[in-house]
Amino acid sequence: MIKNSLSPFFIRSIFCISIFISPVFLYAQDLSSDELFSKARQTAFEQKNYPKAITICKQALIKSPDYSDIRIFMGRLYTWTDKLDSARMVFDYVLKNEAGNEDALLARASLEYWNDHVDKALNYCDTGLSYHPESTDLLLLKSKILNSLKRYQDAHSTVEKLAKLAPQNPDVRAMSQIIKDNSSKNKIGVSYDYVKFDKQFDLPWNMLSLNYSRQTDMGSVVARVNYANRFSSNGIQFETDLYPHLSKTFYCYVNAGYSSNVGVFPHYRTGFSLYANLPKSFEAEAGFRFLYFKDATWIYTLSAGKYYKNYLFTARTYLIPDLNKVSVSYSANIRYYYGGADDYVSFGAGAGLSPDESNNVLINSNKVLKAYSLSSGYNQSFNRMNILSINFNWQQQEYQLNTKGNQYNLSLGYQRRF
Repeated sequence: MIKNSLSPFFIRSIFCISIFISPVFLYAQDLSSDELFSKARQTAFEQKNYPKAITICKQALIKSPDYSDIRIFMGRLYTWTDKLDSARMVFDYVLKNEAGNEDALLARASLEYWNDHVDKALNYCDTGLSYHPESTDLLLLKSKILNSLKRYQDAHSTVEKLAKLAPQNPDVRAMSQIIKDNSSKNKIGVSYDYVKFDKQFDLPWNMLSLNYSRQTDMGSVVARVNYANRFSSNGIQFETDLYPHLSKTFYCYVNAGYSSNVGVFPHYRTGFSLYANLPKSFEAEAGFRFLYFKDATWIYTLSAGKYYKNYLFTARTYLIPDLNKVSVSYSANIRYYYGGADDYVSFGAGAGLSPDESNNVLINSNKVLKAYSLSSGYNQSFNRMNILSINFNWQQQEYQLNTKGNQYNLSLGYQRRF
């Protein structure tokens, strides 16, 4: 007589486990490969359960072994869980059958780039671009790879091509700026402002600015010297701007300025803004400006921006609290990008005065009751390292009760990277 080698406890355990597993297996059997693919994505993105998502992908591939999108997604899941050899095997399986599969080549190149195998990553990018020469994803990744290799000229050429294909993509403009900053840590600039009044003042205003900026690991630092002739008086102002990066989402603007020529310039000025890069190509800002002439003026600002295709729409308000009321100014601006981050035209309209403009000394004057403005601008880069800007602004100001005057402001600027 042969005794059963399986104990009653083991048999009962197997029976209980099968009770729980069978419904799950039967449920998977009832779903199509597309439904399982959708469930795997939901499990990965909403539940953040990558191992379970991989299991669902395997169930889907049993039904549809040649479903490359599922297999590529499973490879990405392996990448995100640091199972790199498994990810490579999955991507290579797809590429063996579909040598020009764009998603597989992008995923394979991204895996190598994220793991510091930049030469391999570049090879996969170039292979993908030989099949898909206008792939924005592959071109963007290639520009990042070339930037990491410090091949800035090639990176710039790649991102310039990309800017023509996808001018509406904020990641492209951001990458263009990063490459320019990395290839040229320094920048010098000069600007000139000419302001003409038809009634309010007899003589025009002139302002000349010289600036130097340096790109650091924390962000850019700008030093500026301003010379102005206003109210038949000369003055000099010293300023510094900081743009520290706090994270991928947040960065700041910090300003401080000093002048001993009060009236031509504020005696002191400071400013701070916190910027946020938000989902769906939105951005937002909240901050303040402080101007001190013979007394203090606090100004608070809020702005919101939206990138849409190759346009940037921005709305801004300034709030100036007083003892009895709060003065409010508004502005709206449209910027159209026709090339890289430094190539655009702009148009704007506003009501009220801005502390960030060259005529901010008028904020200290109680003679300005109302003001309306229209503006336009043109920015153009050339030979990669040079930027030329031209701006025109018209304002109509009520500087005395029921008395209005016009102000015309022409601004020219030039910057050189090195």
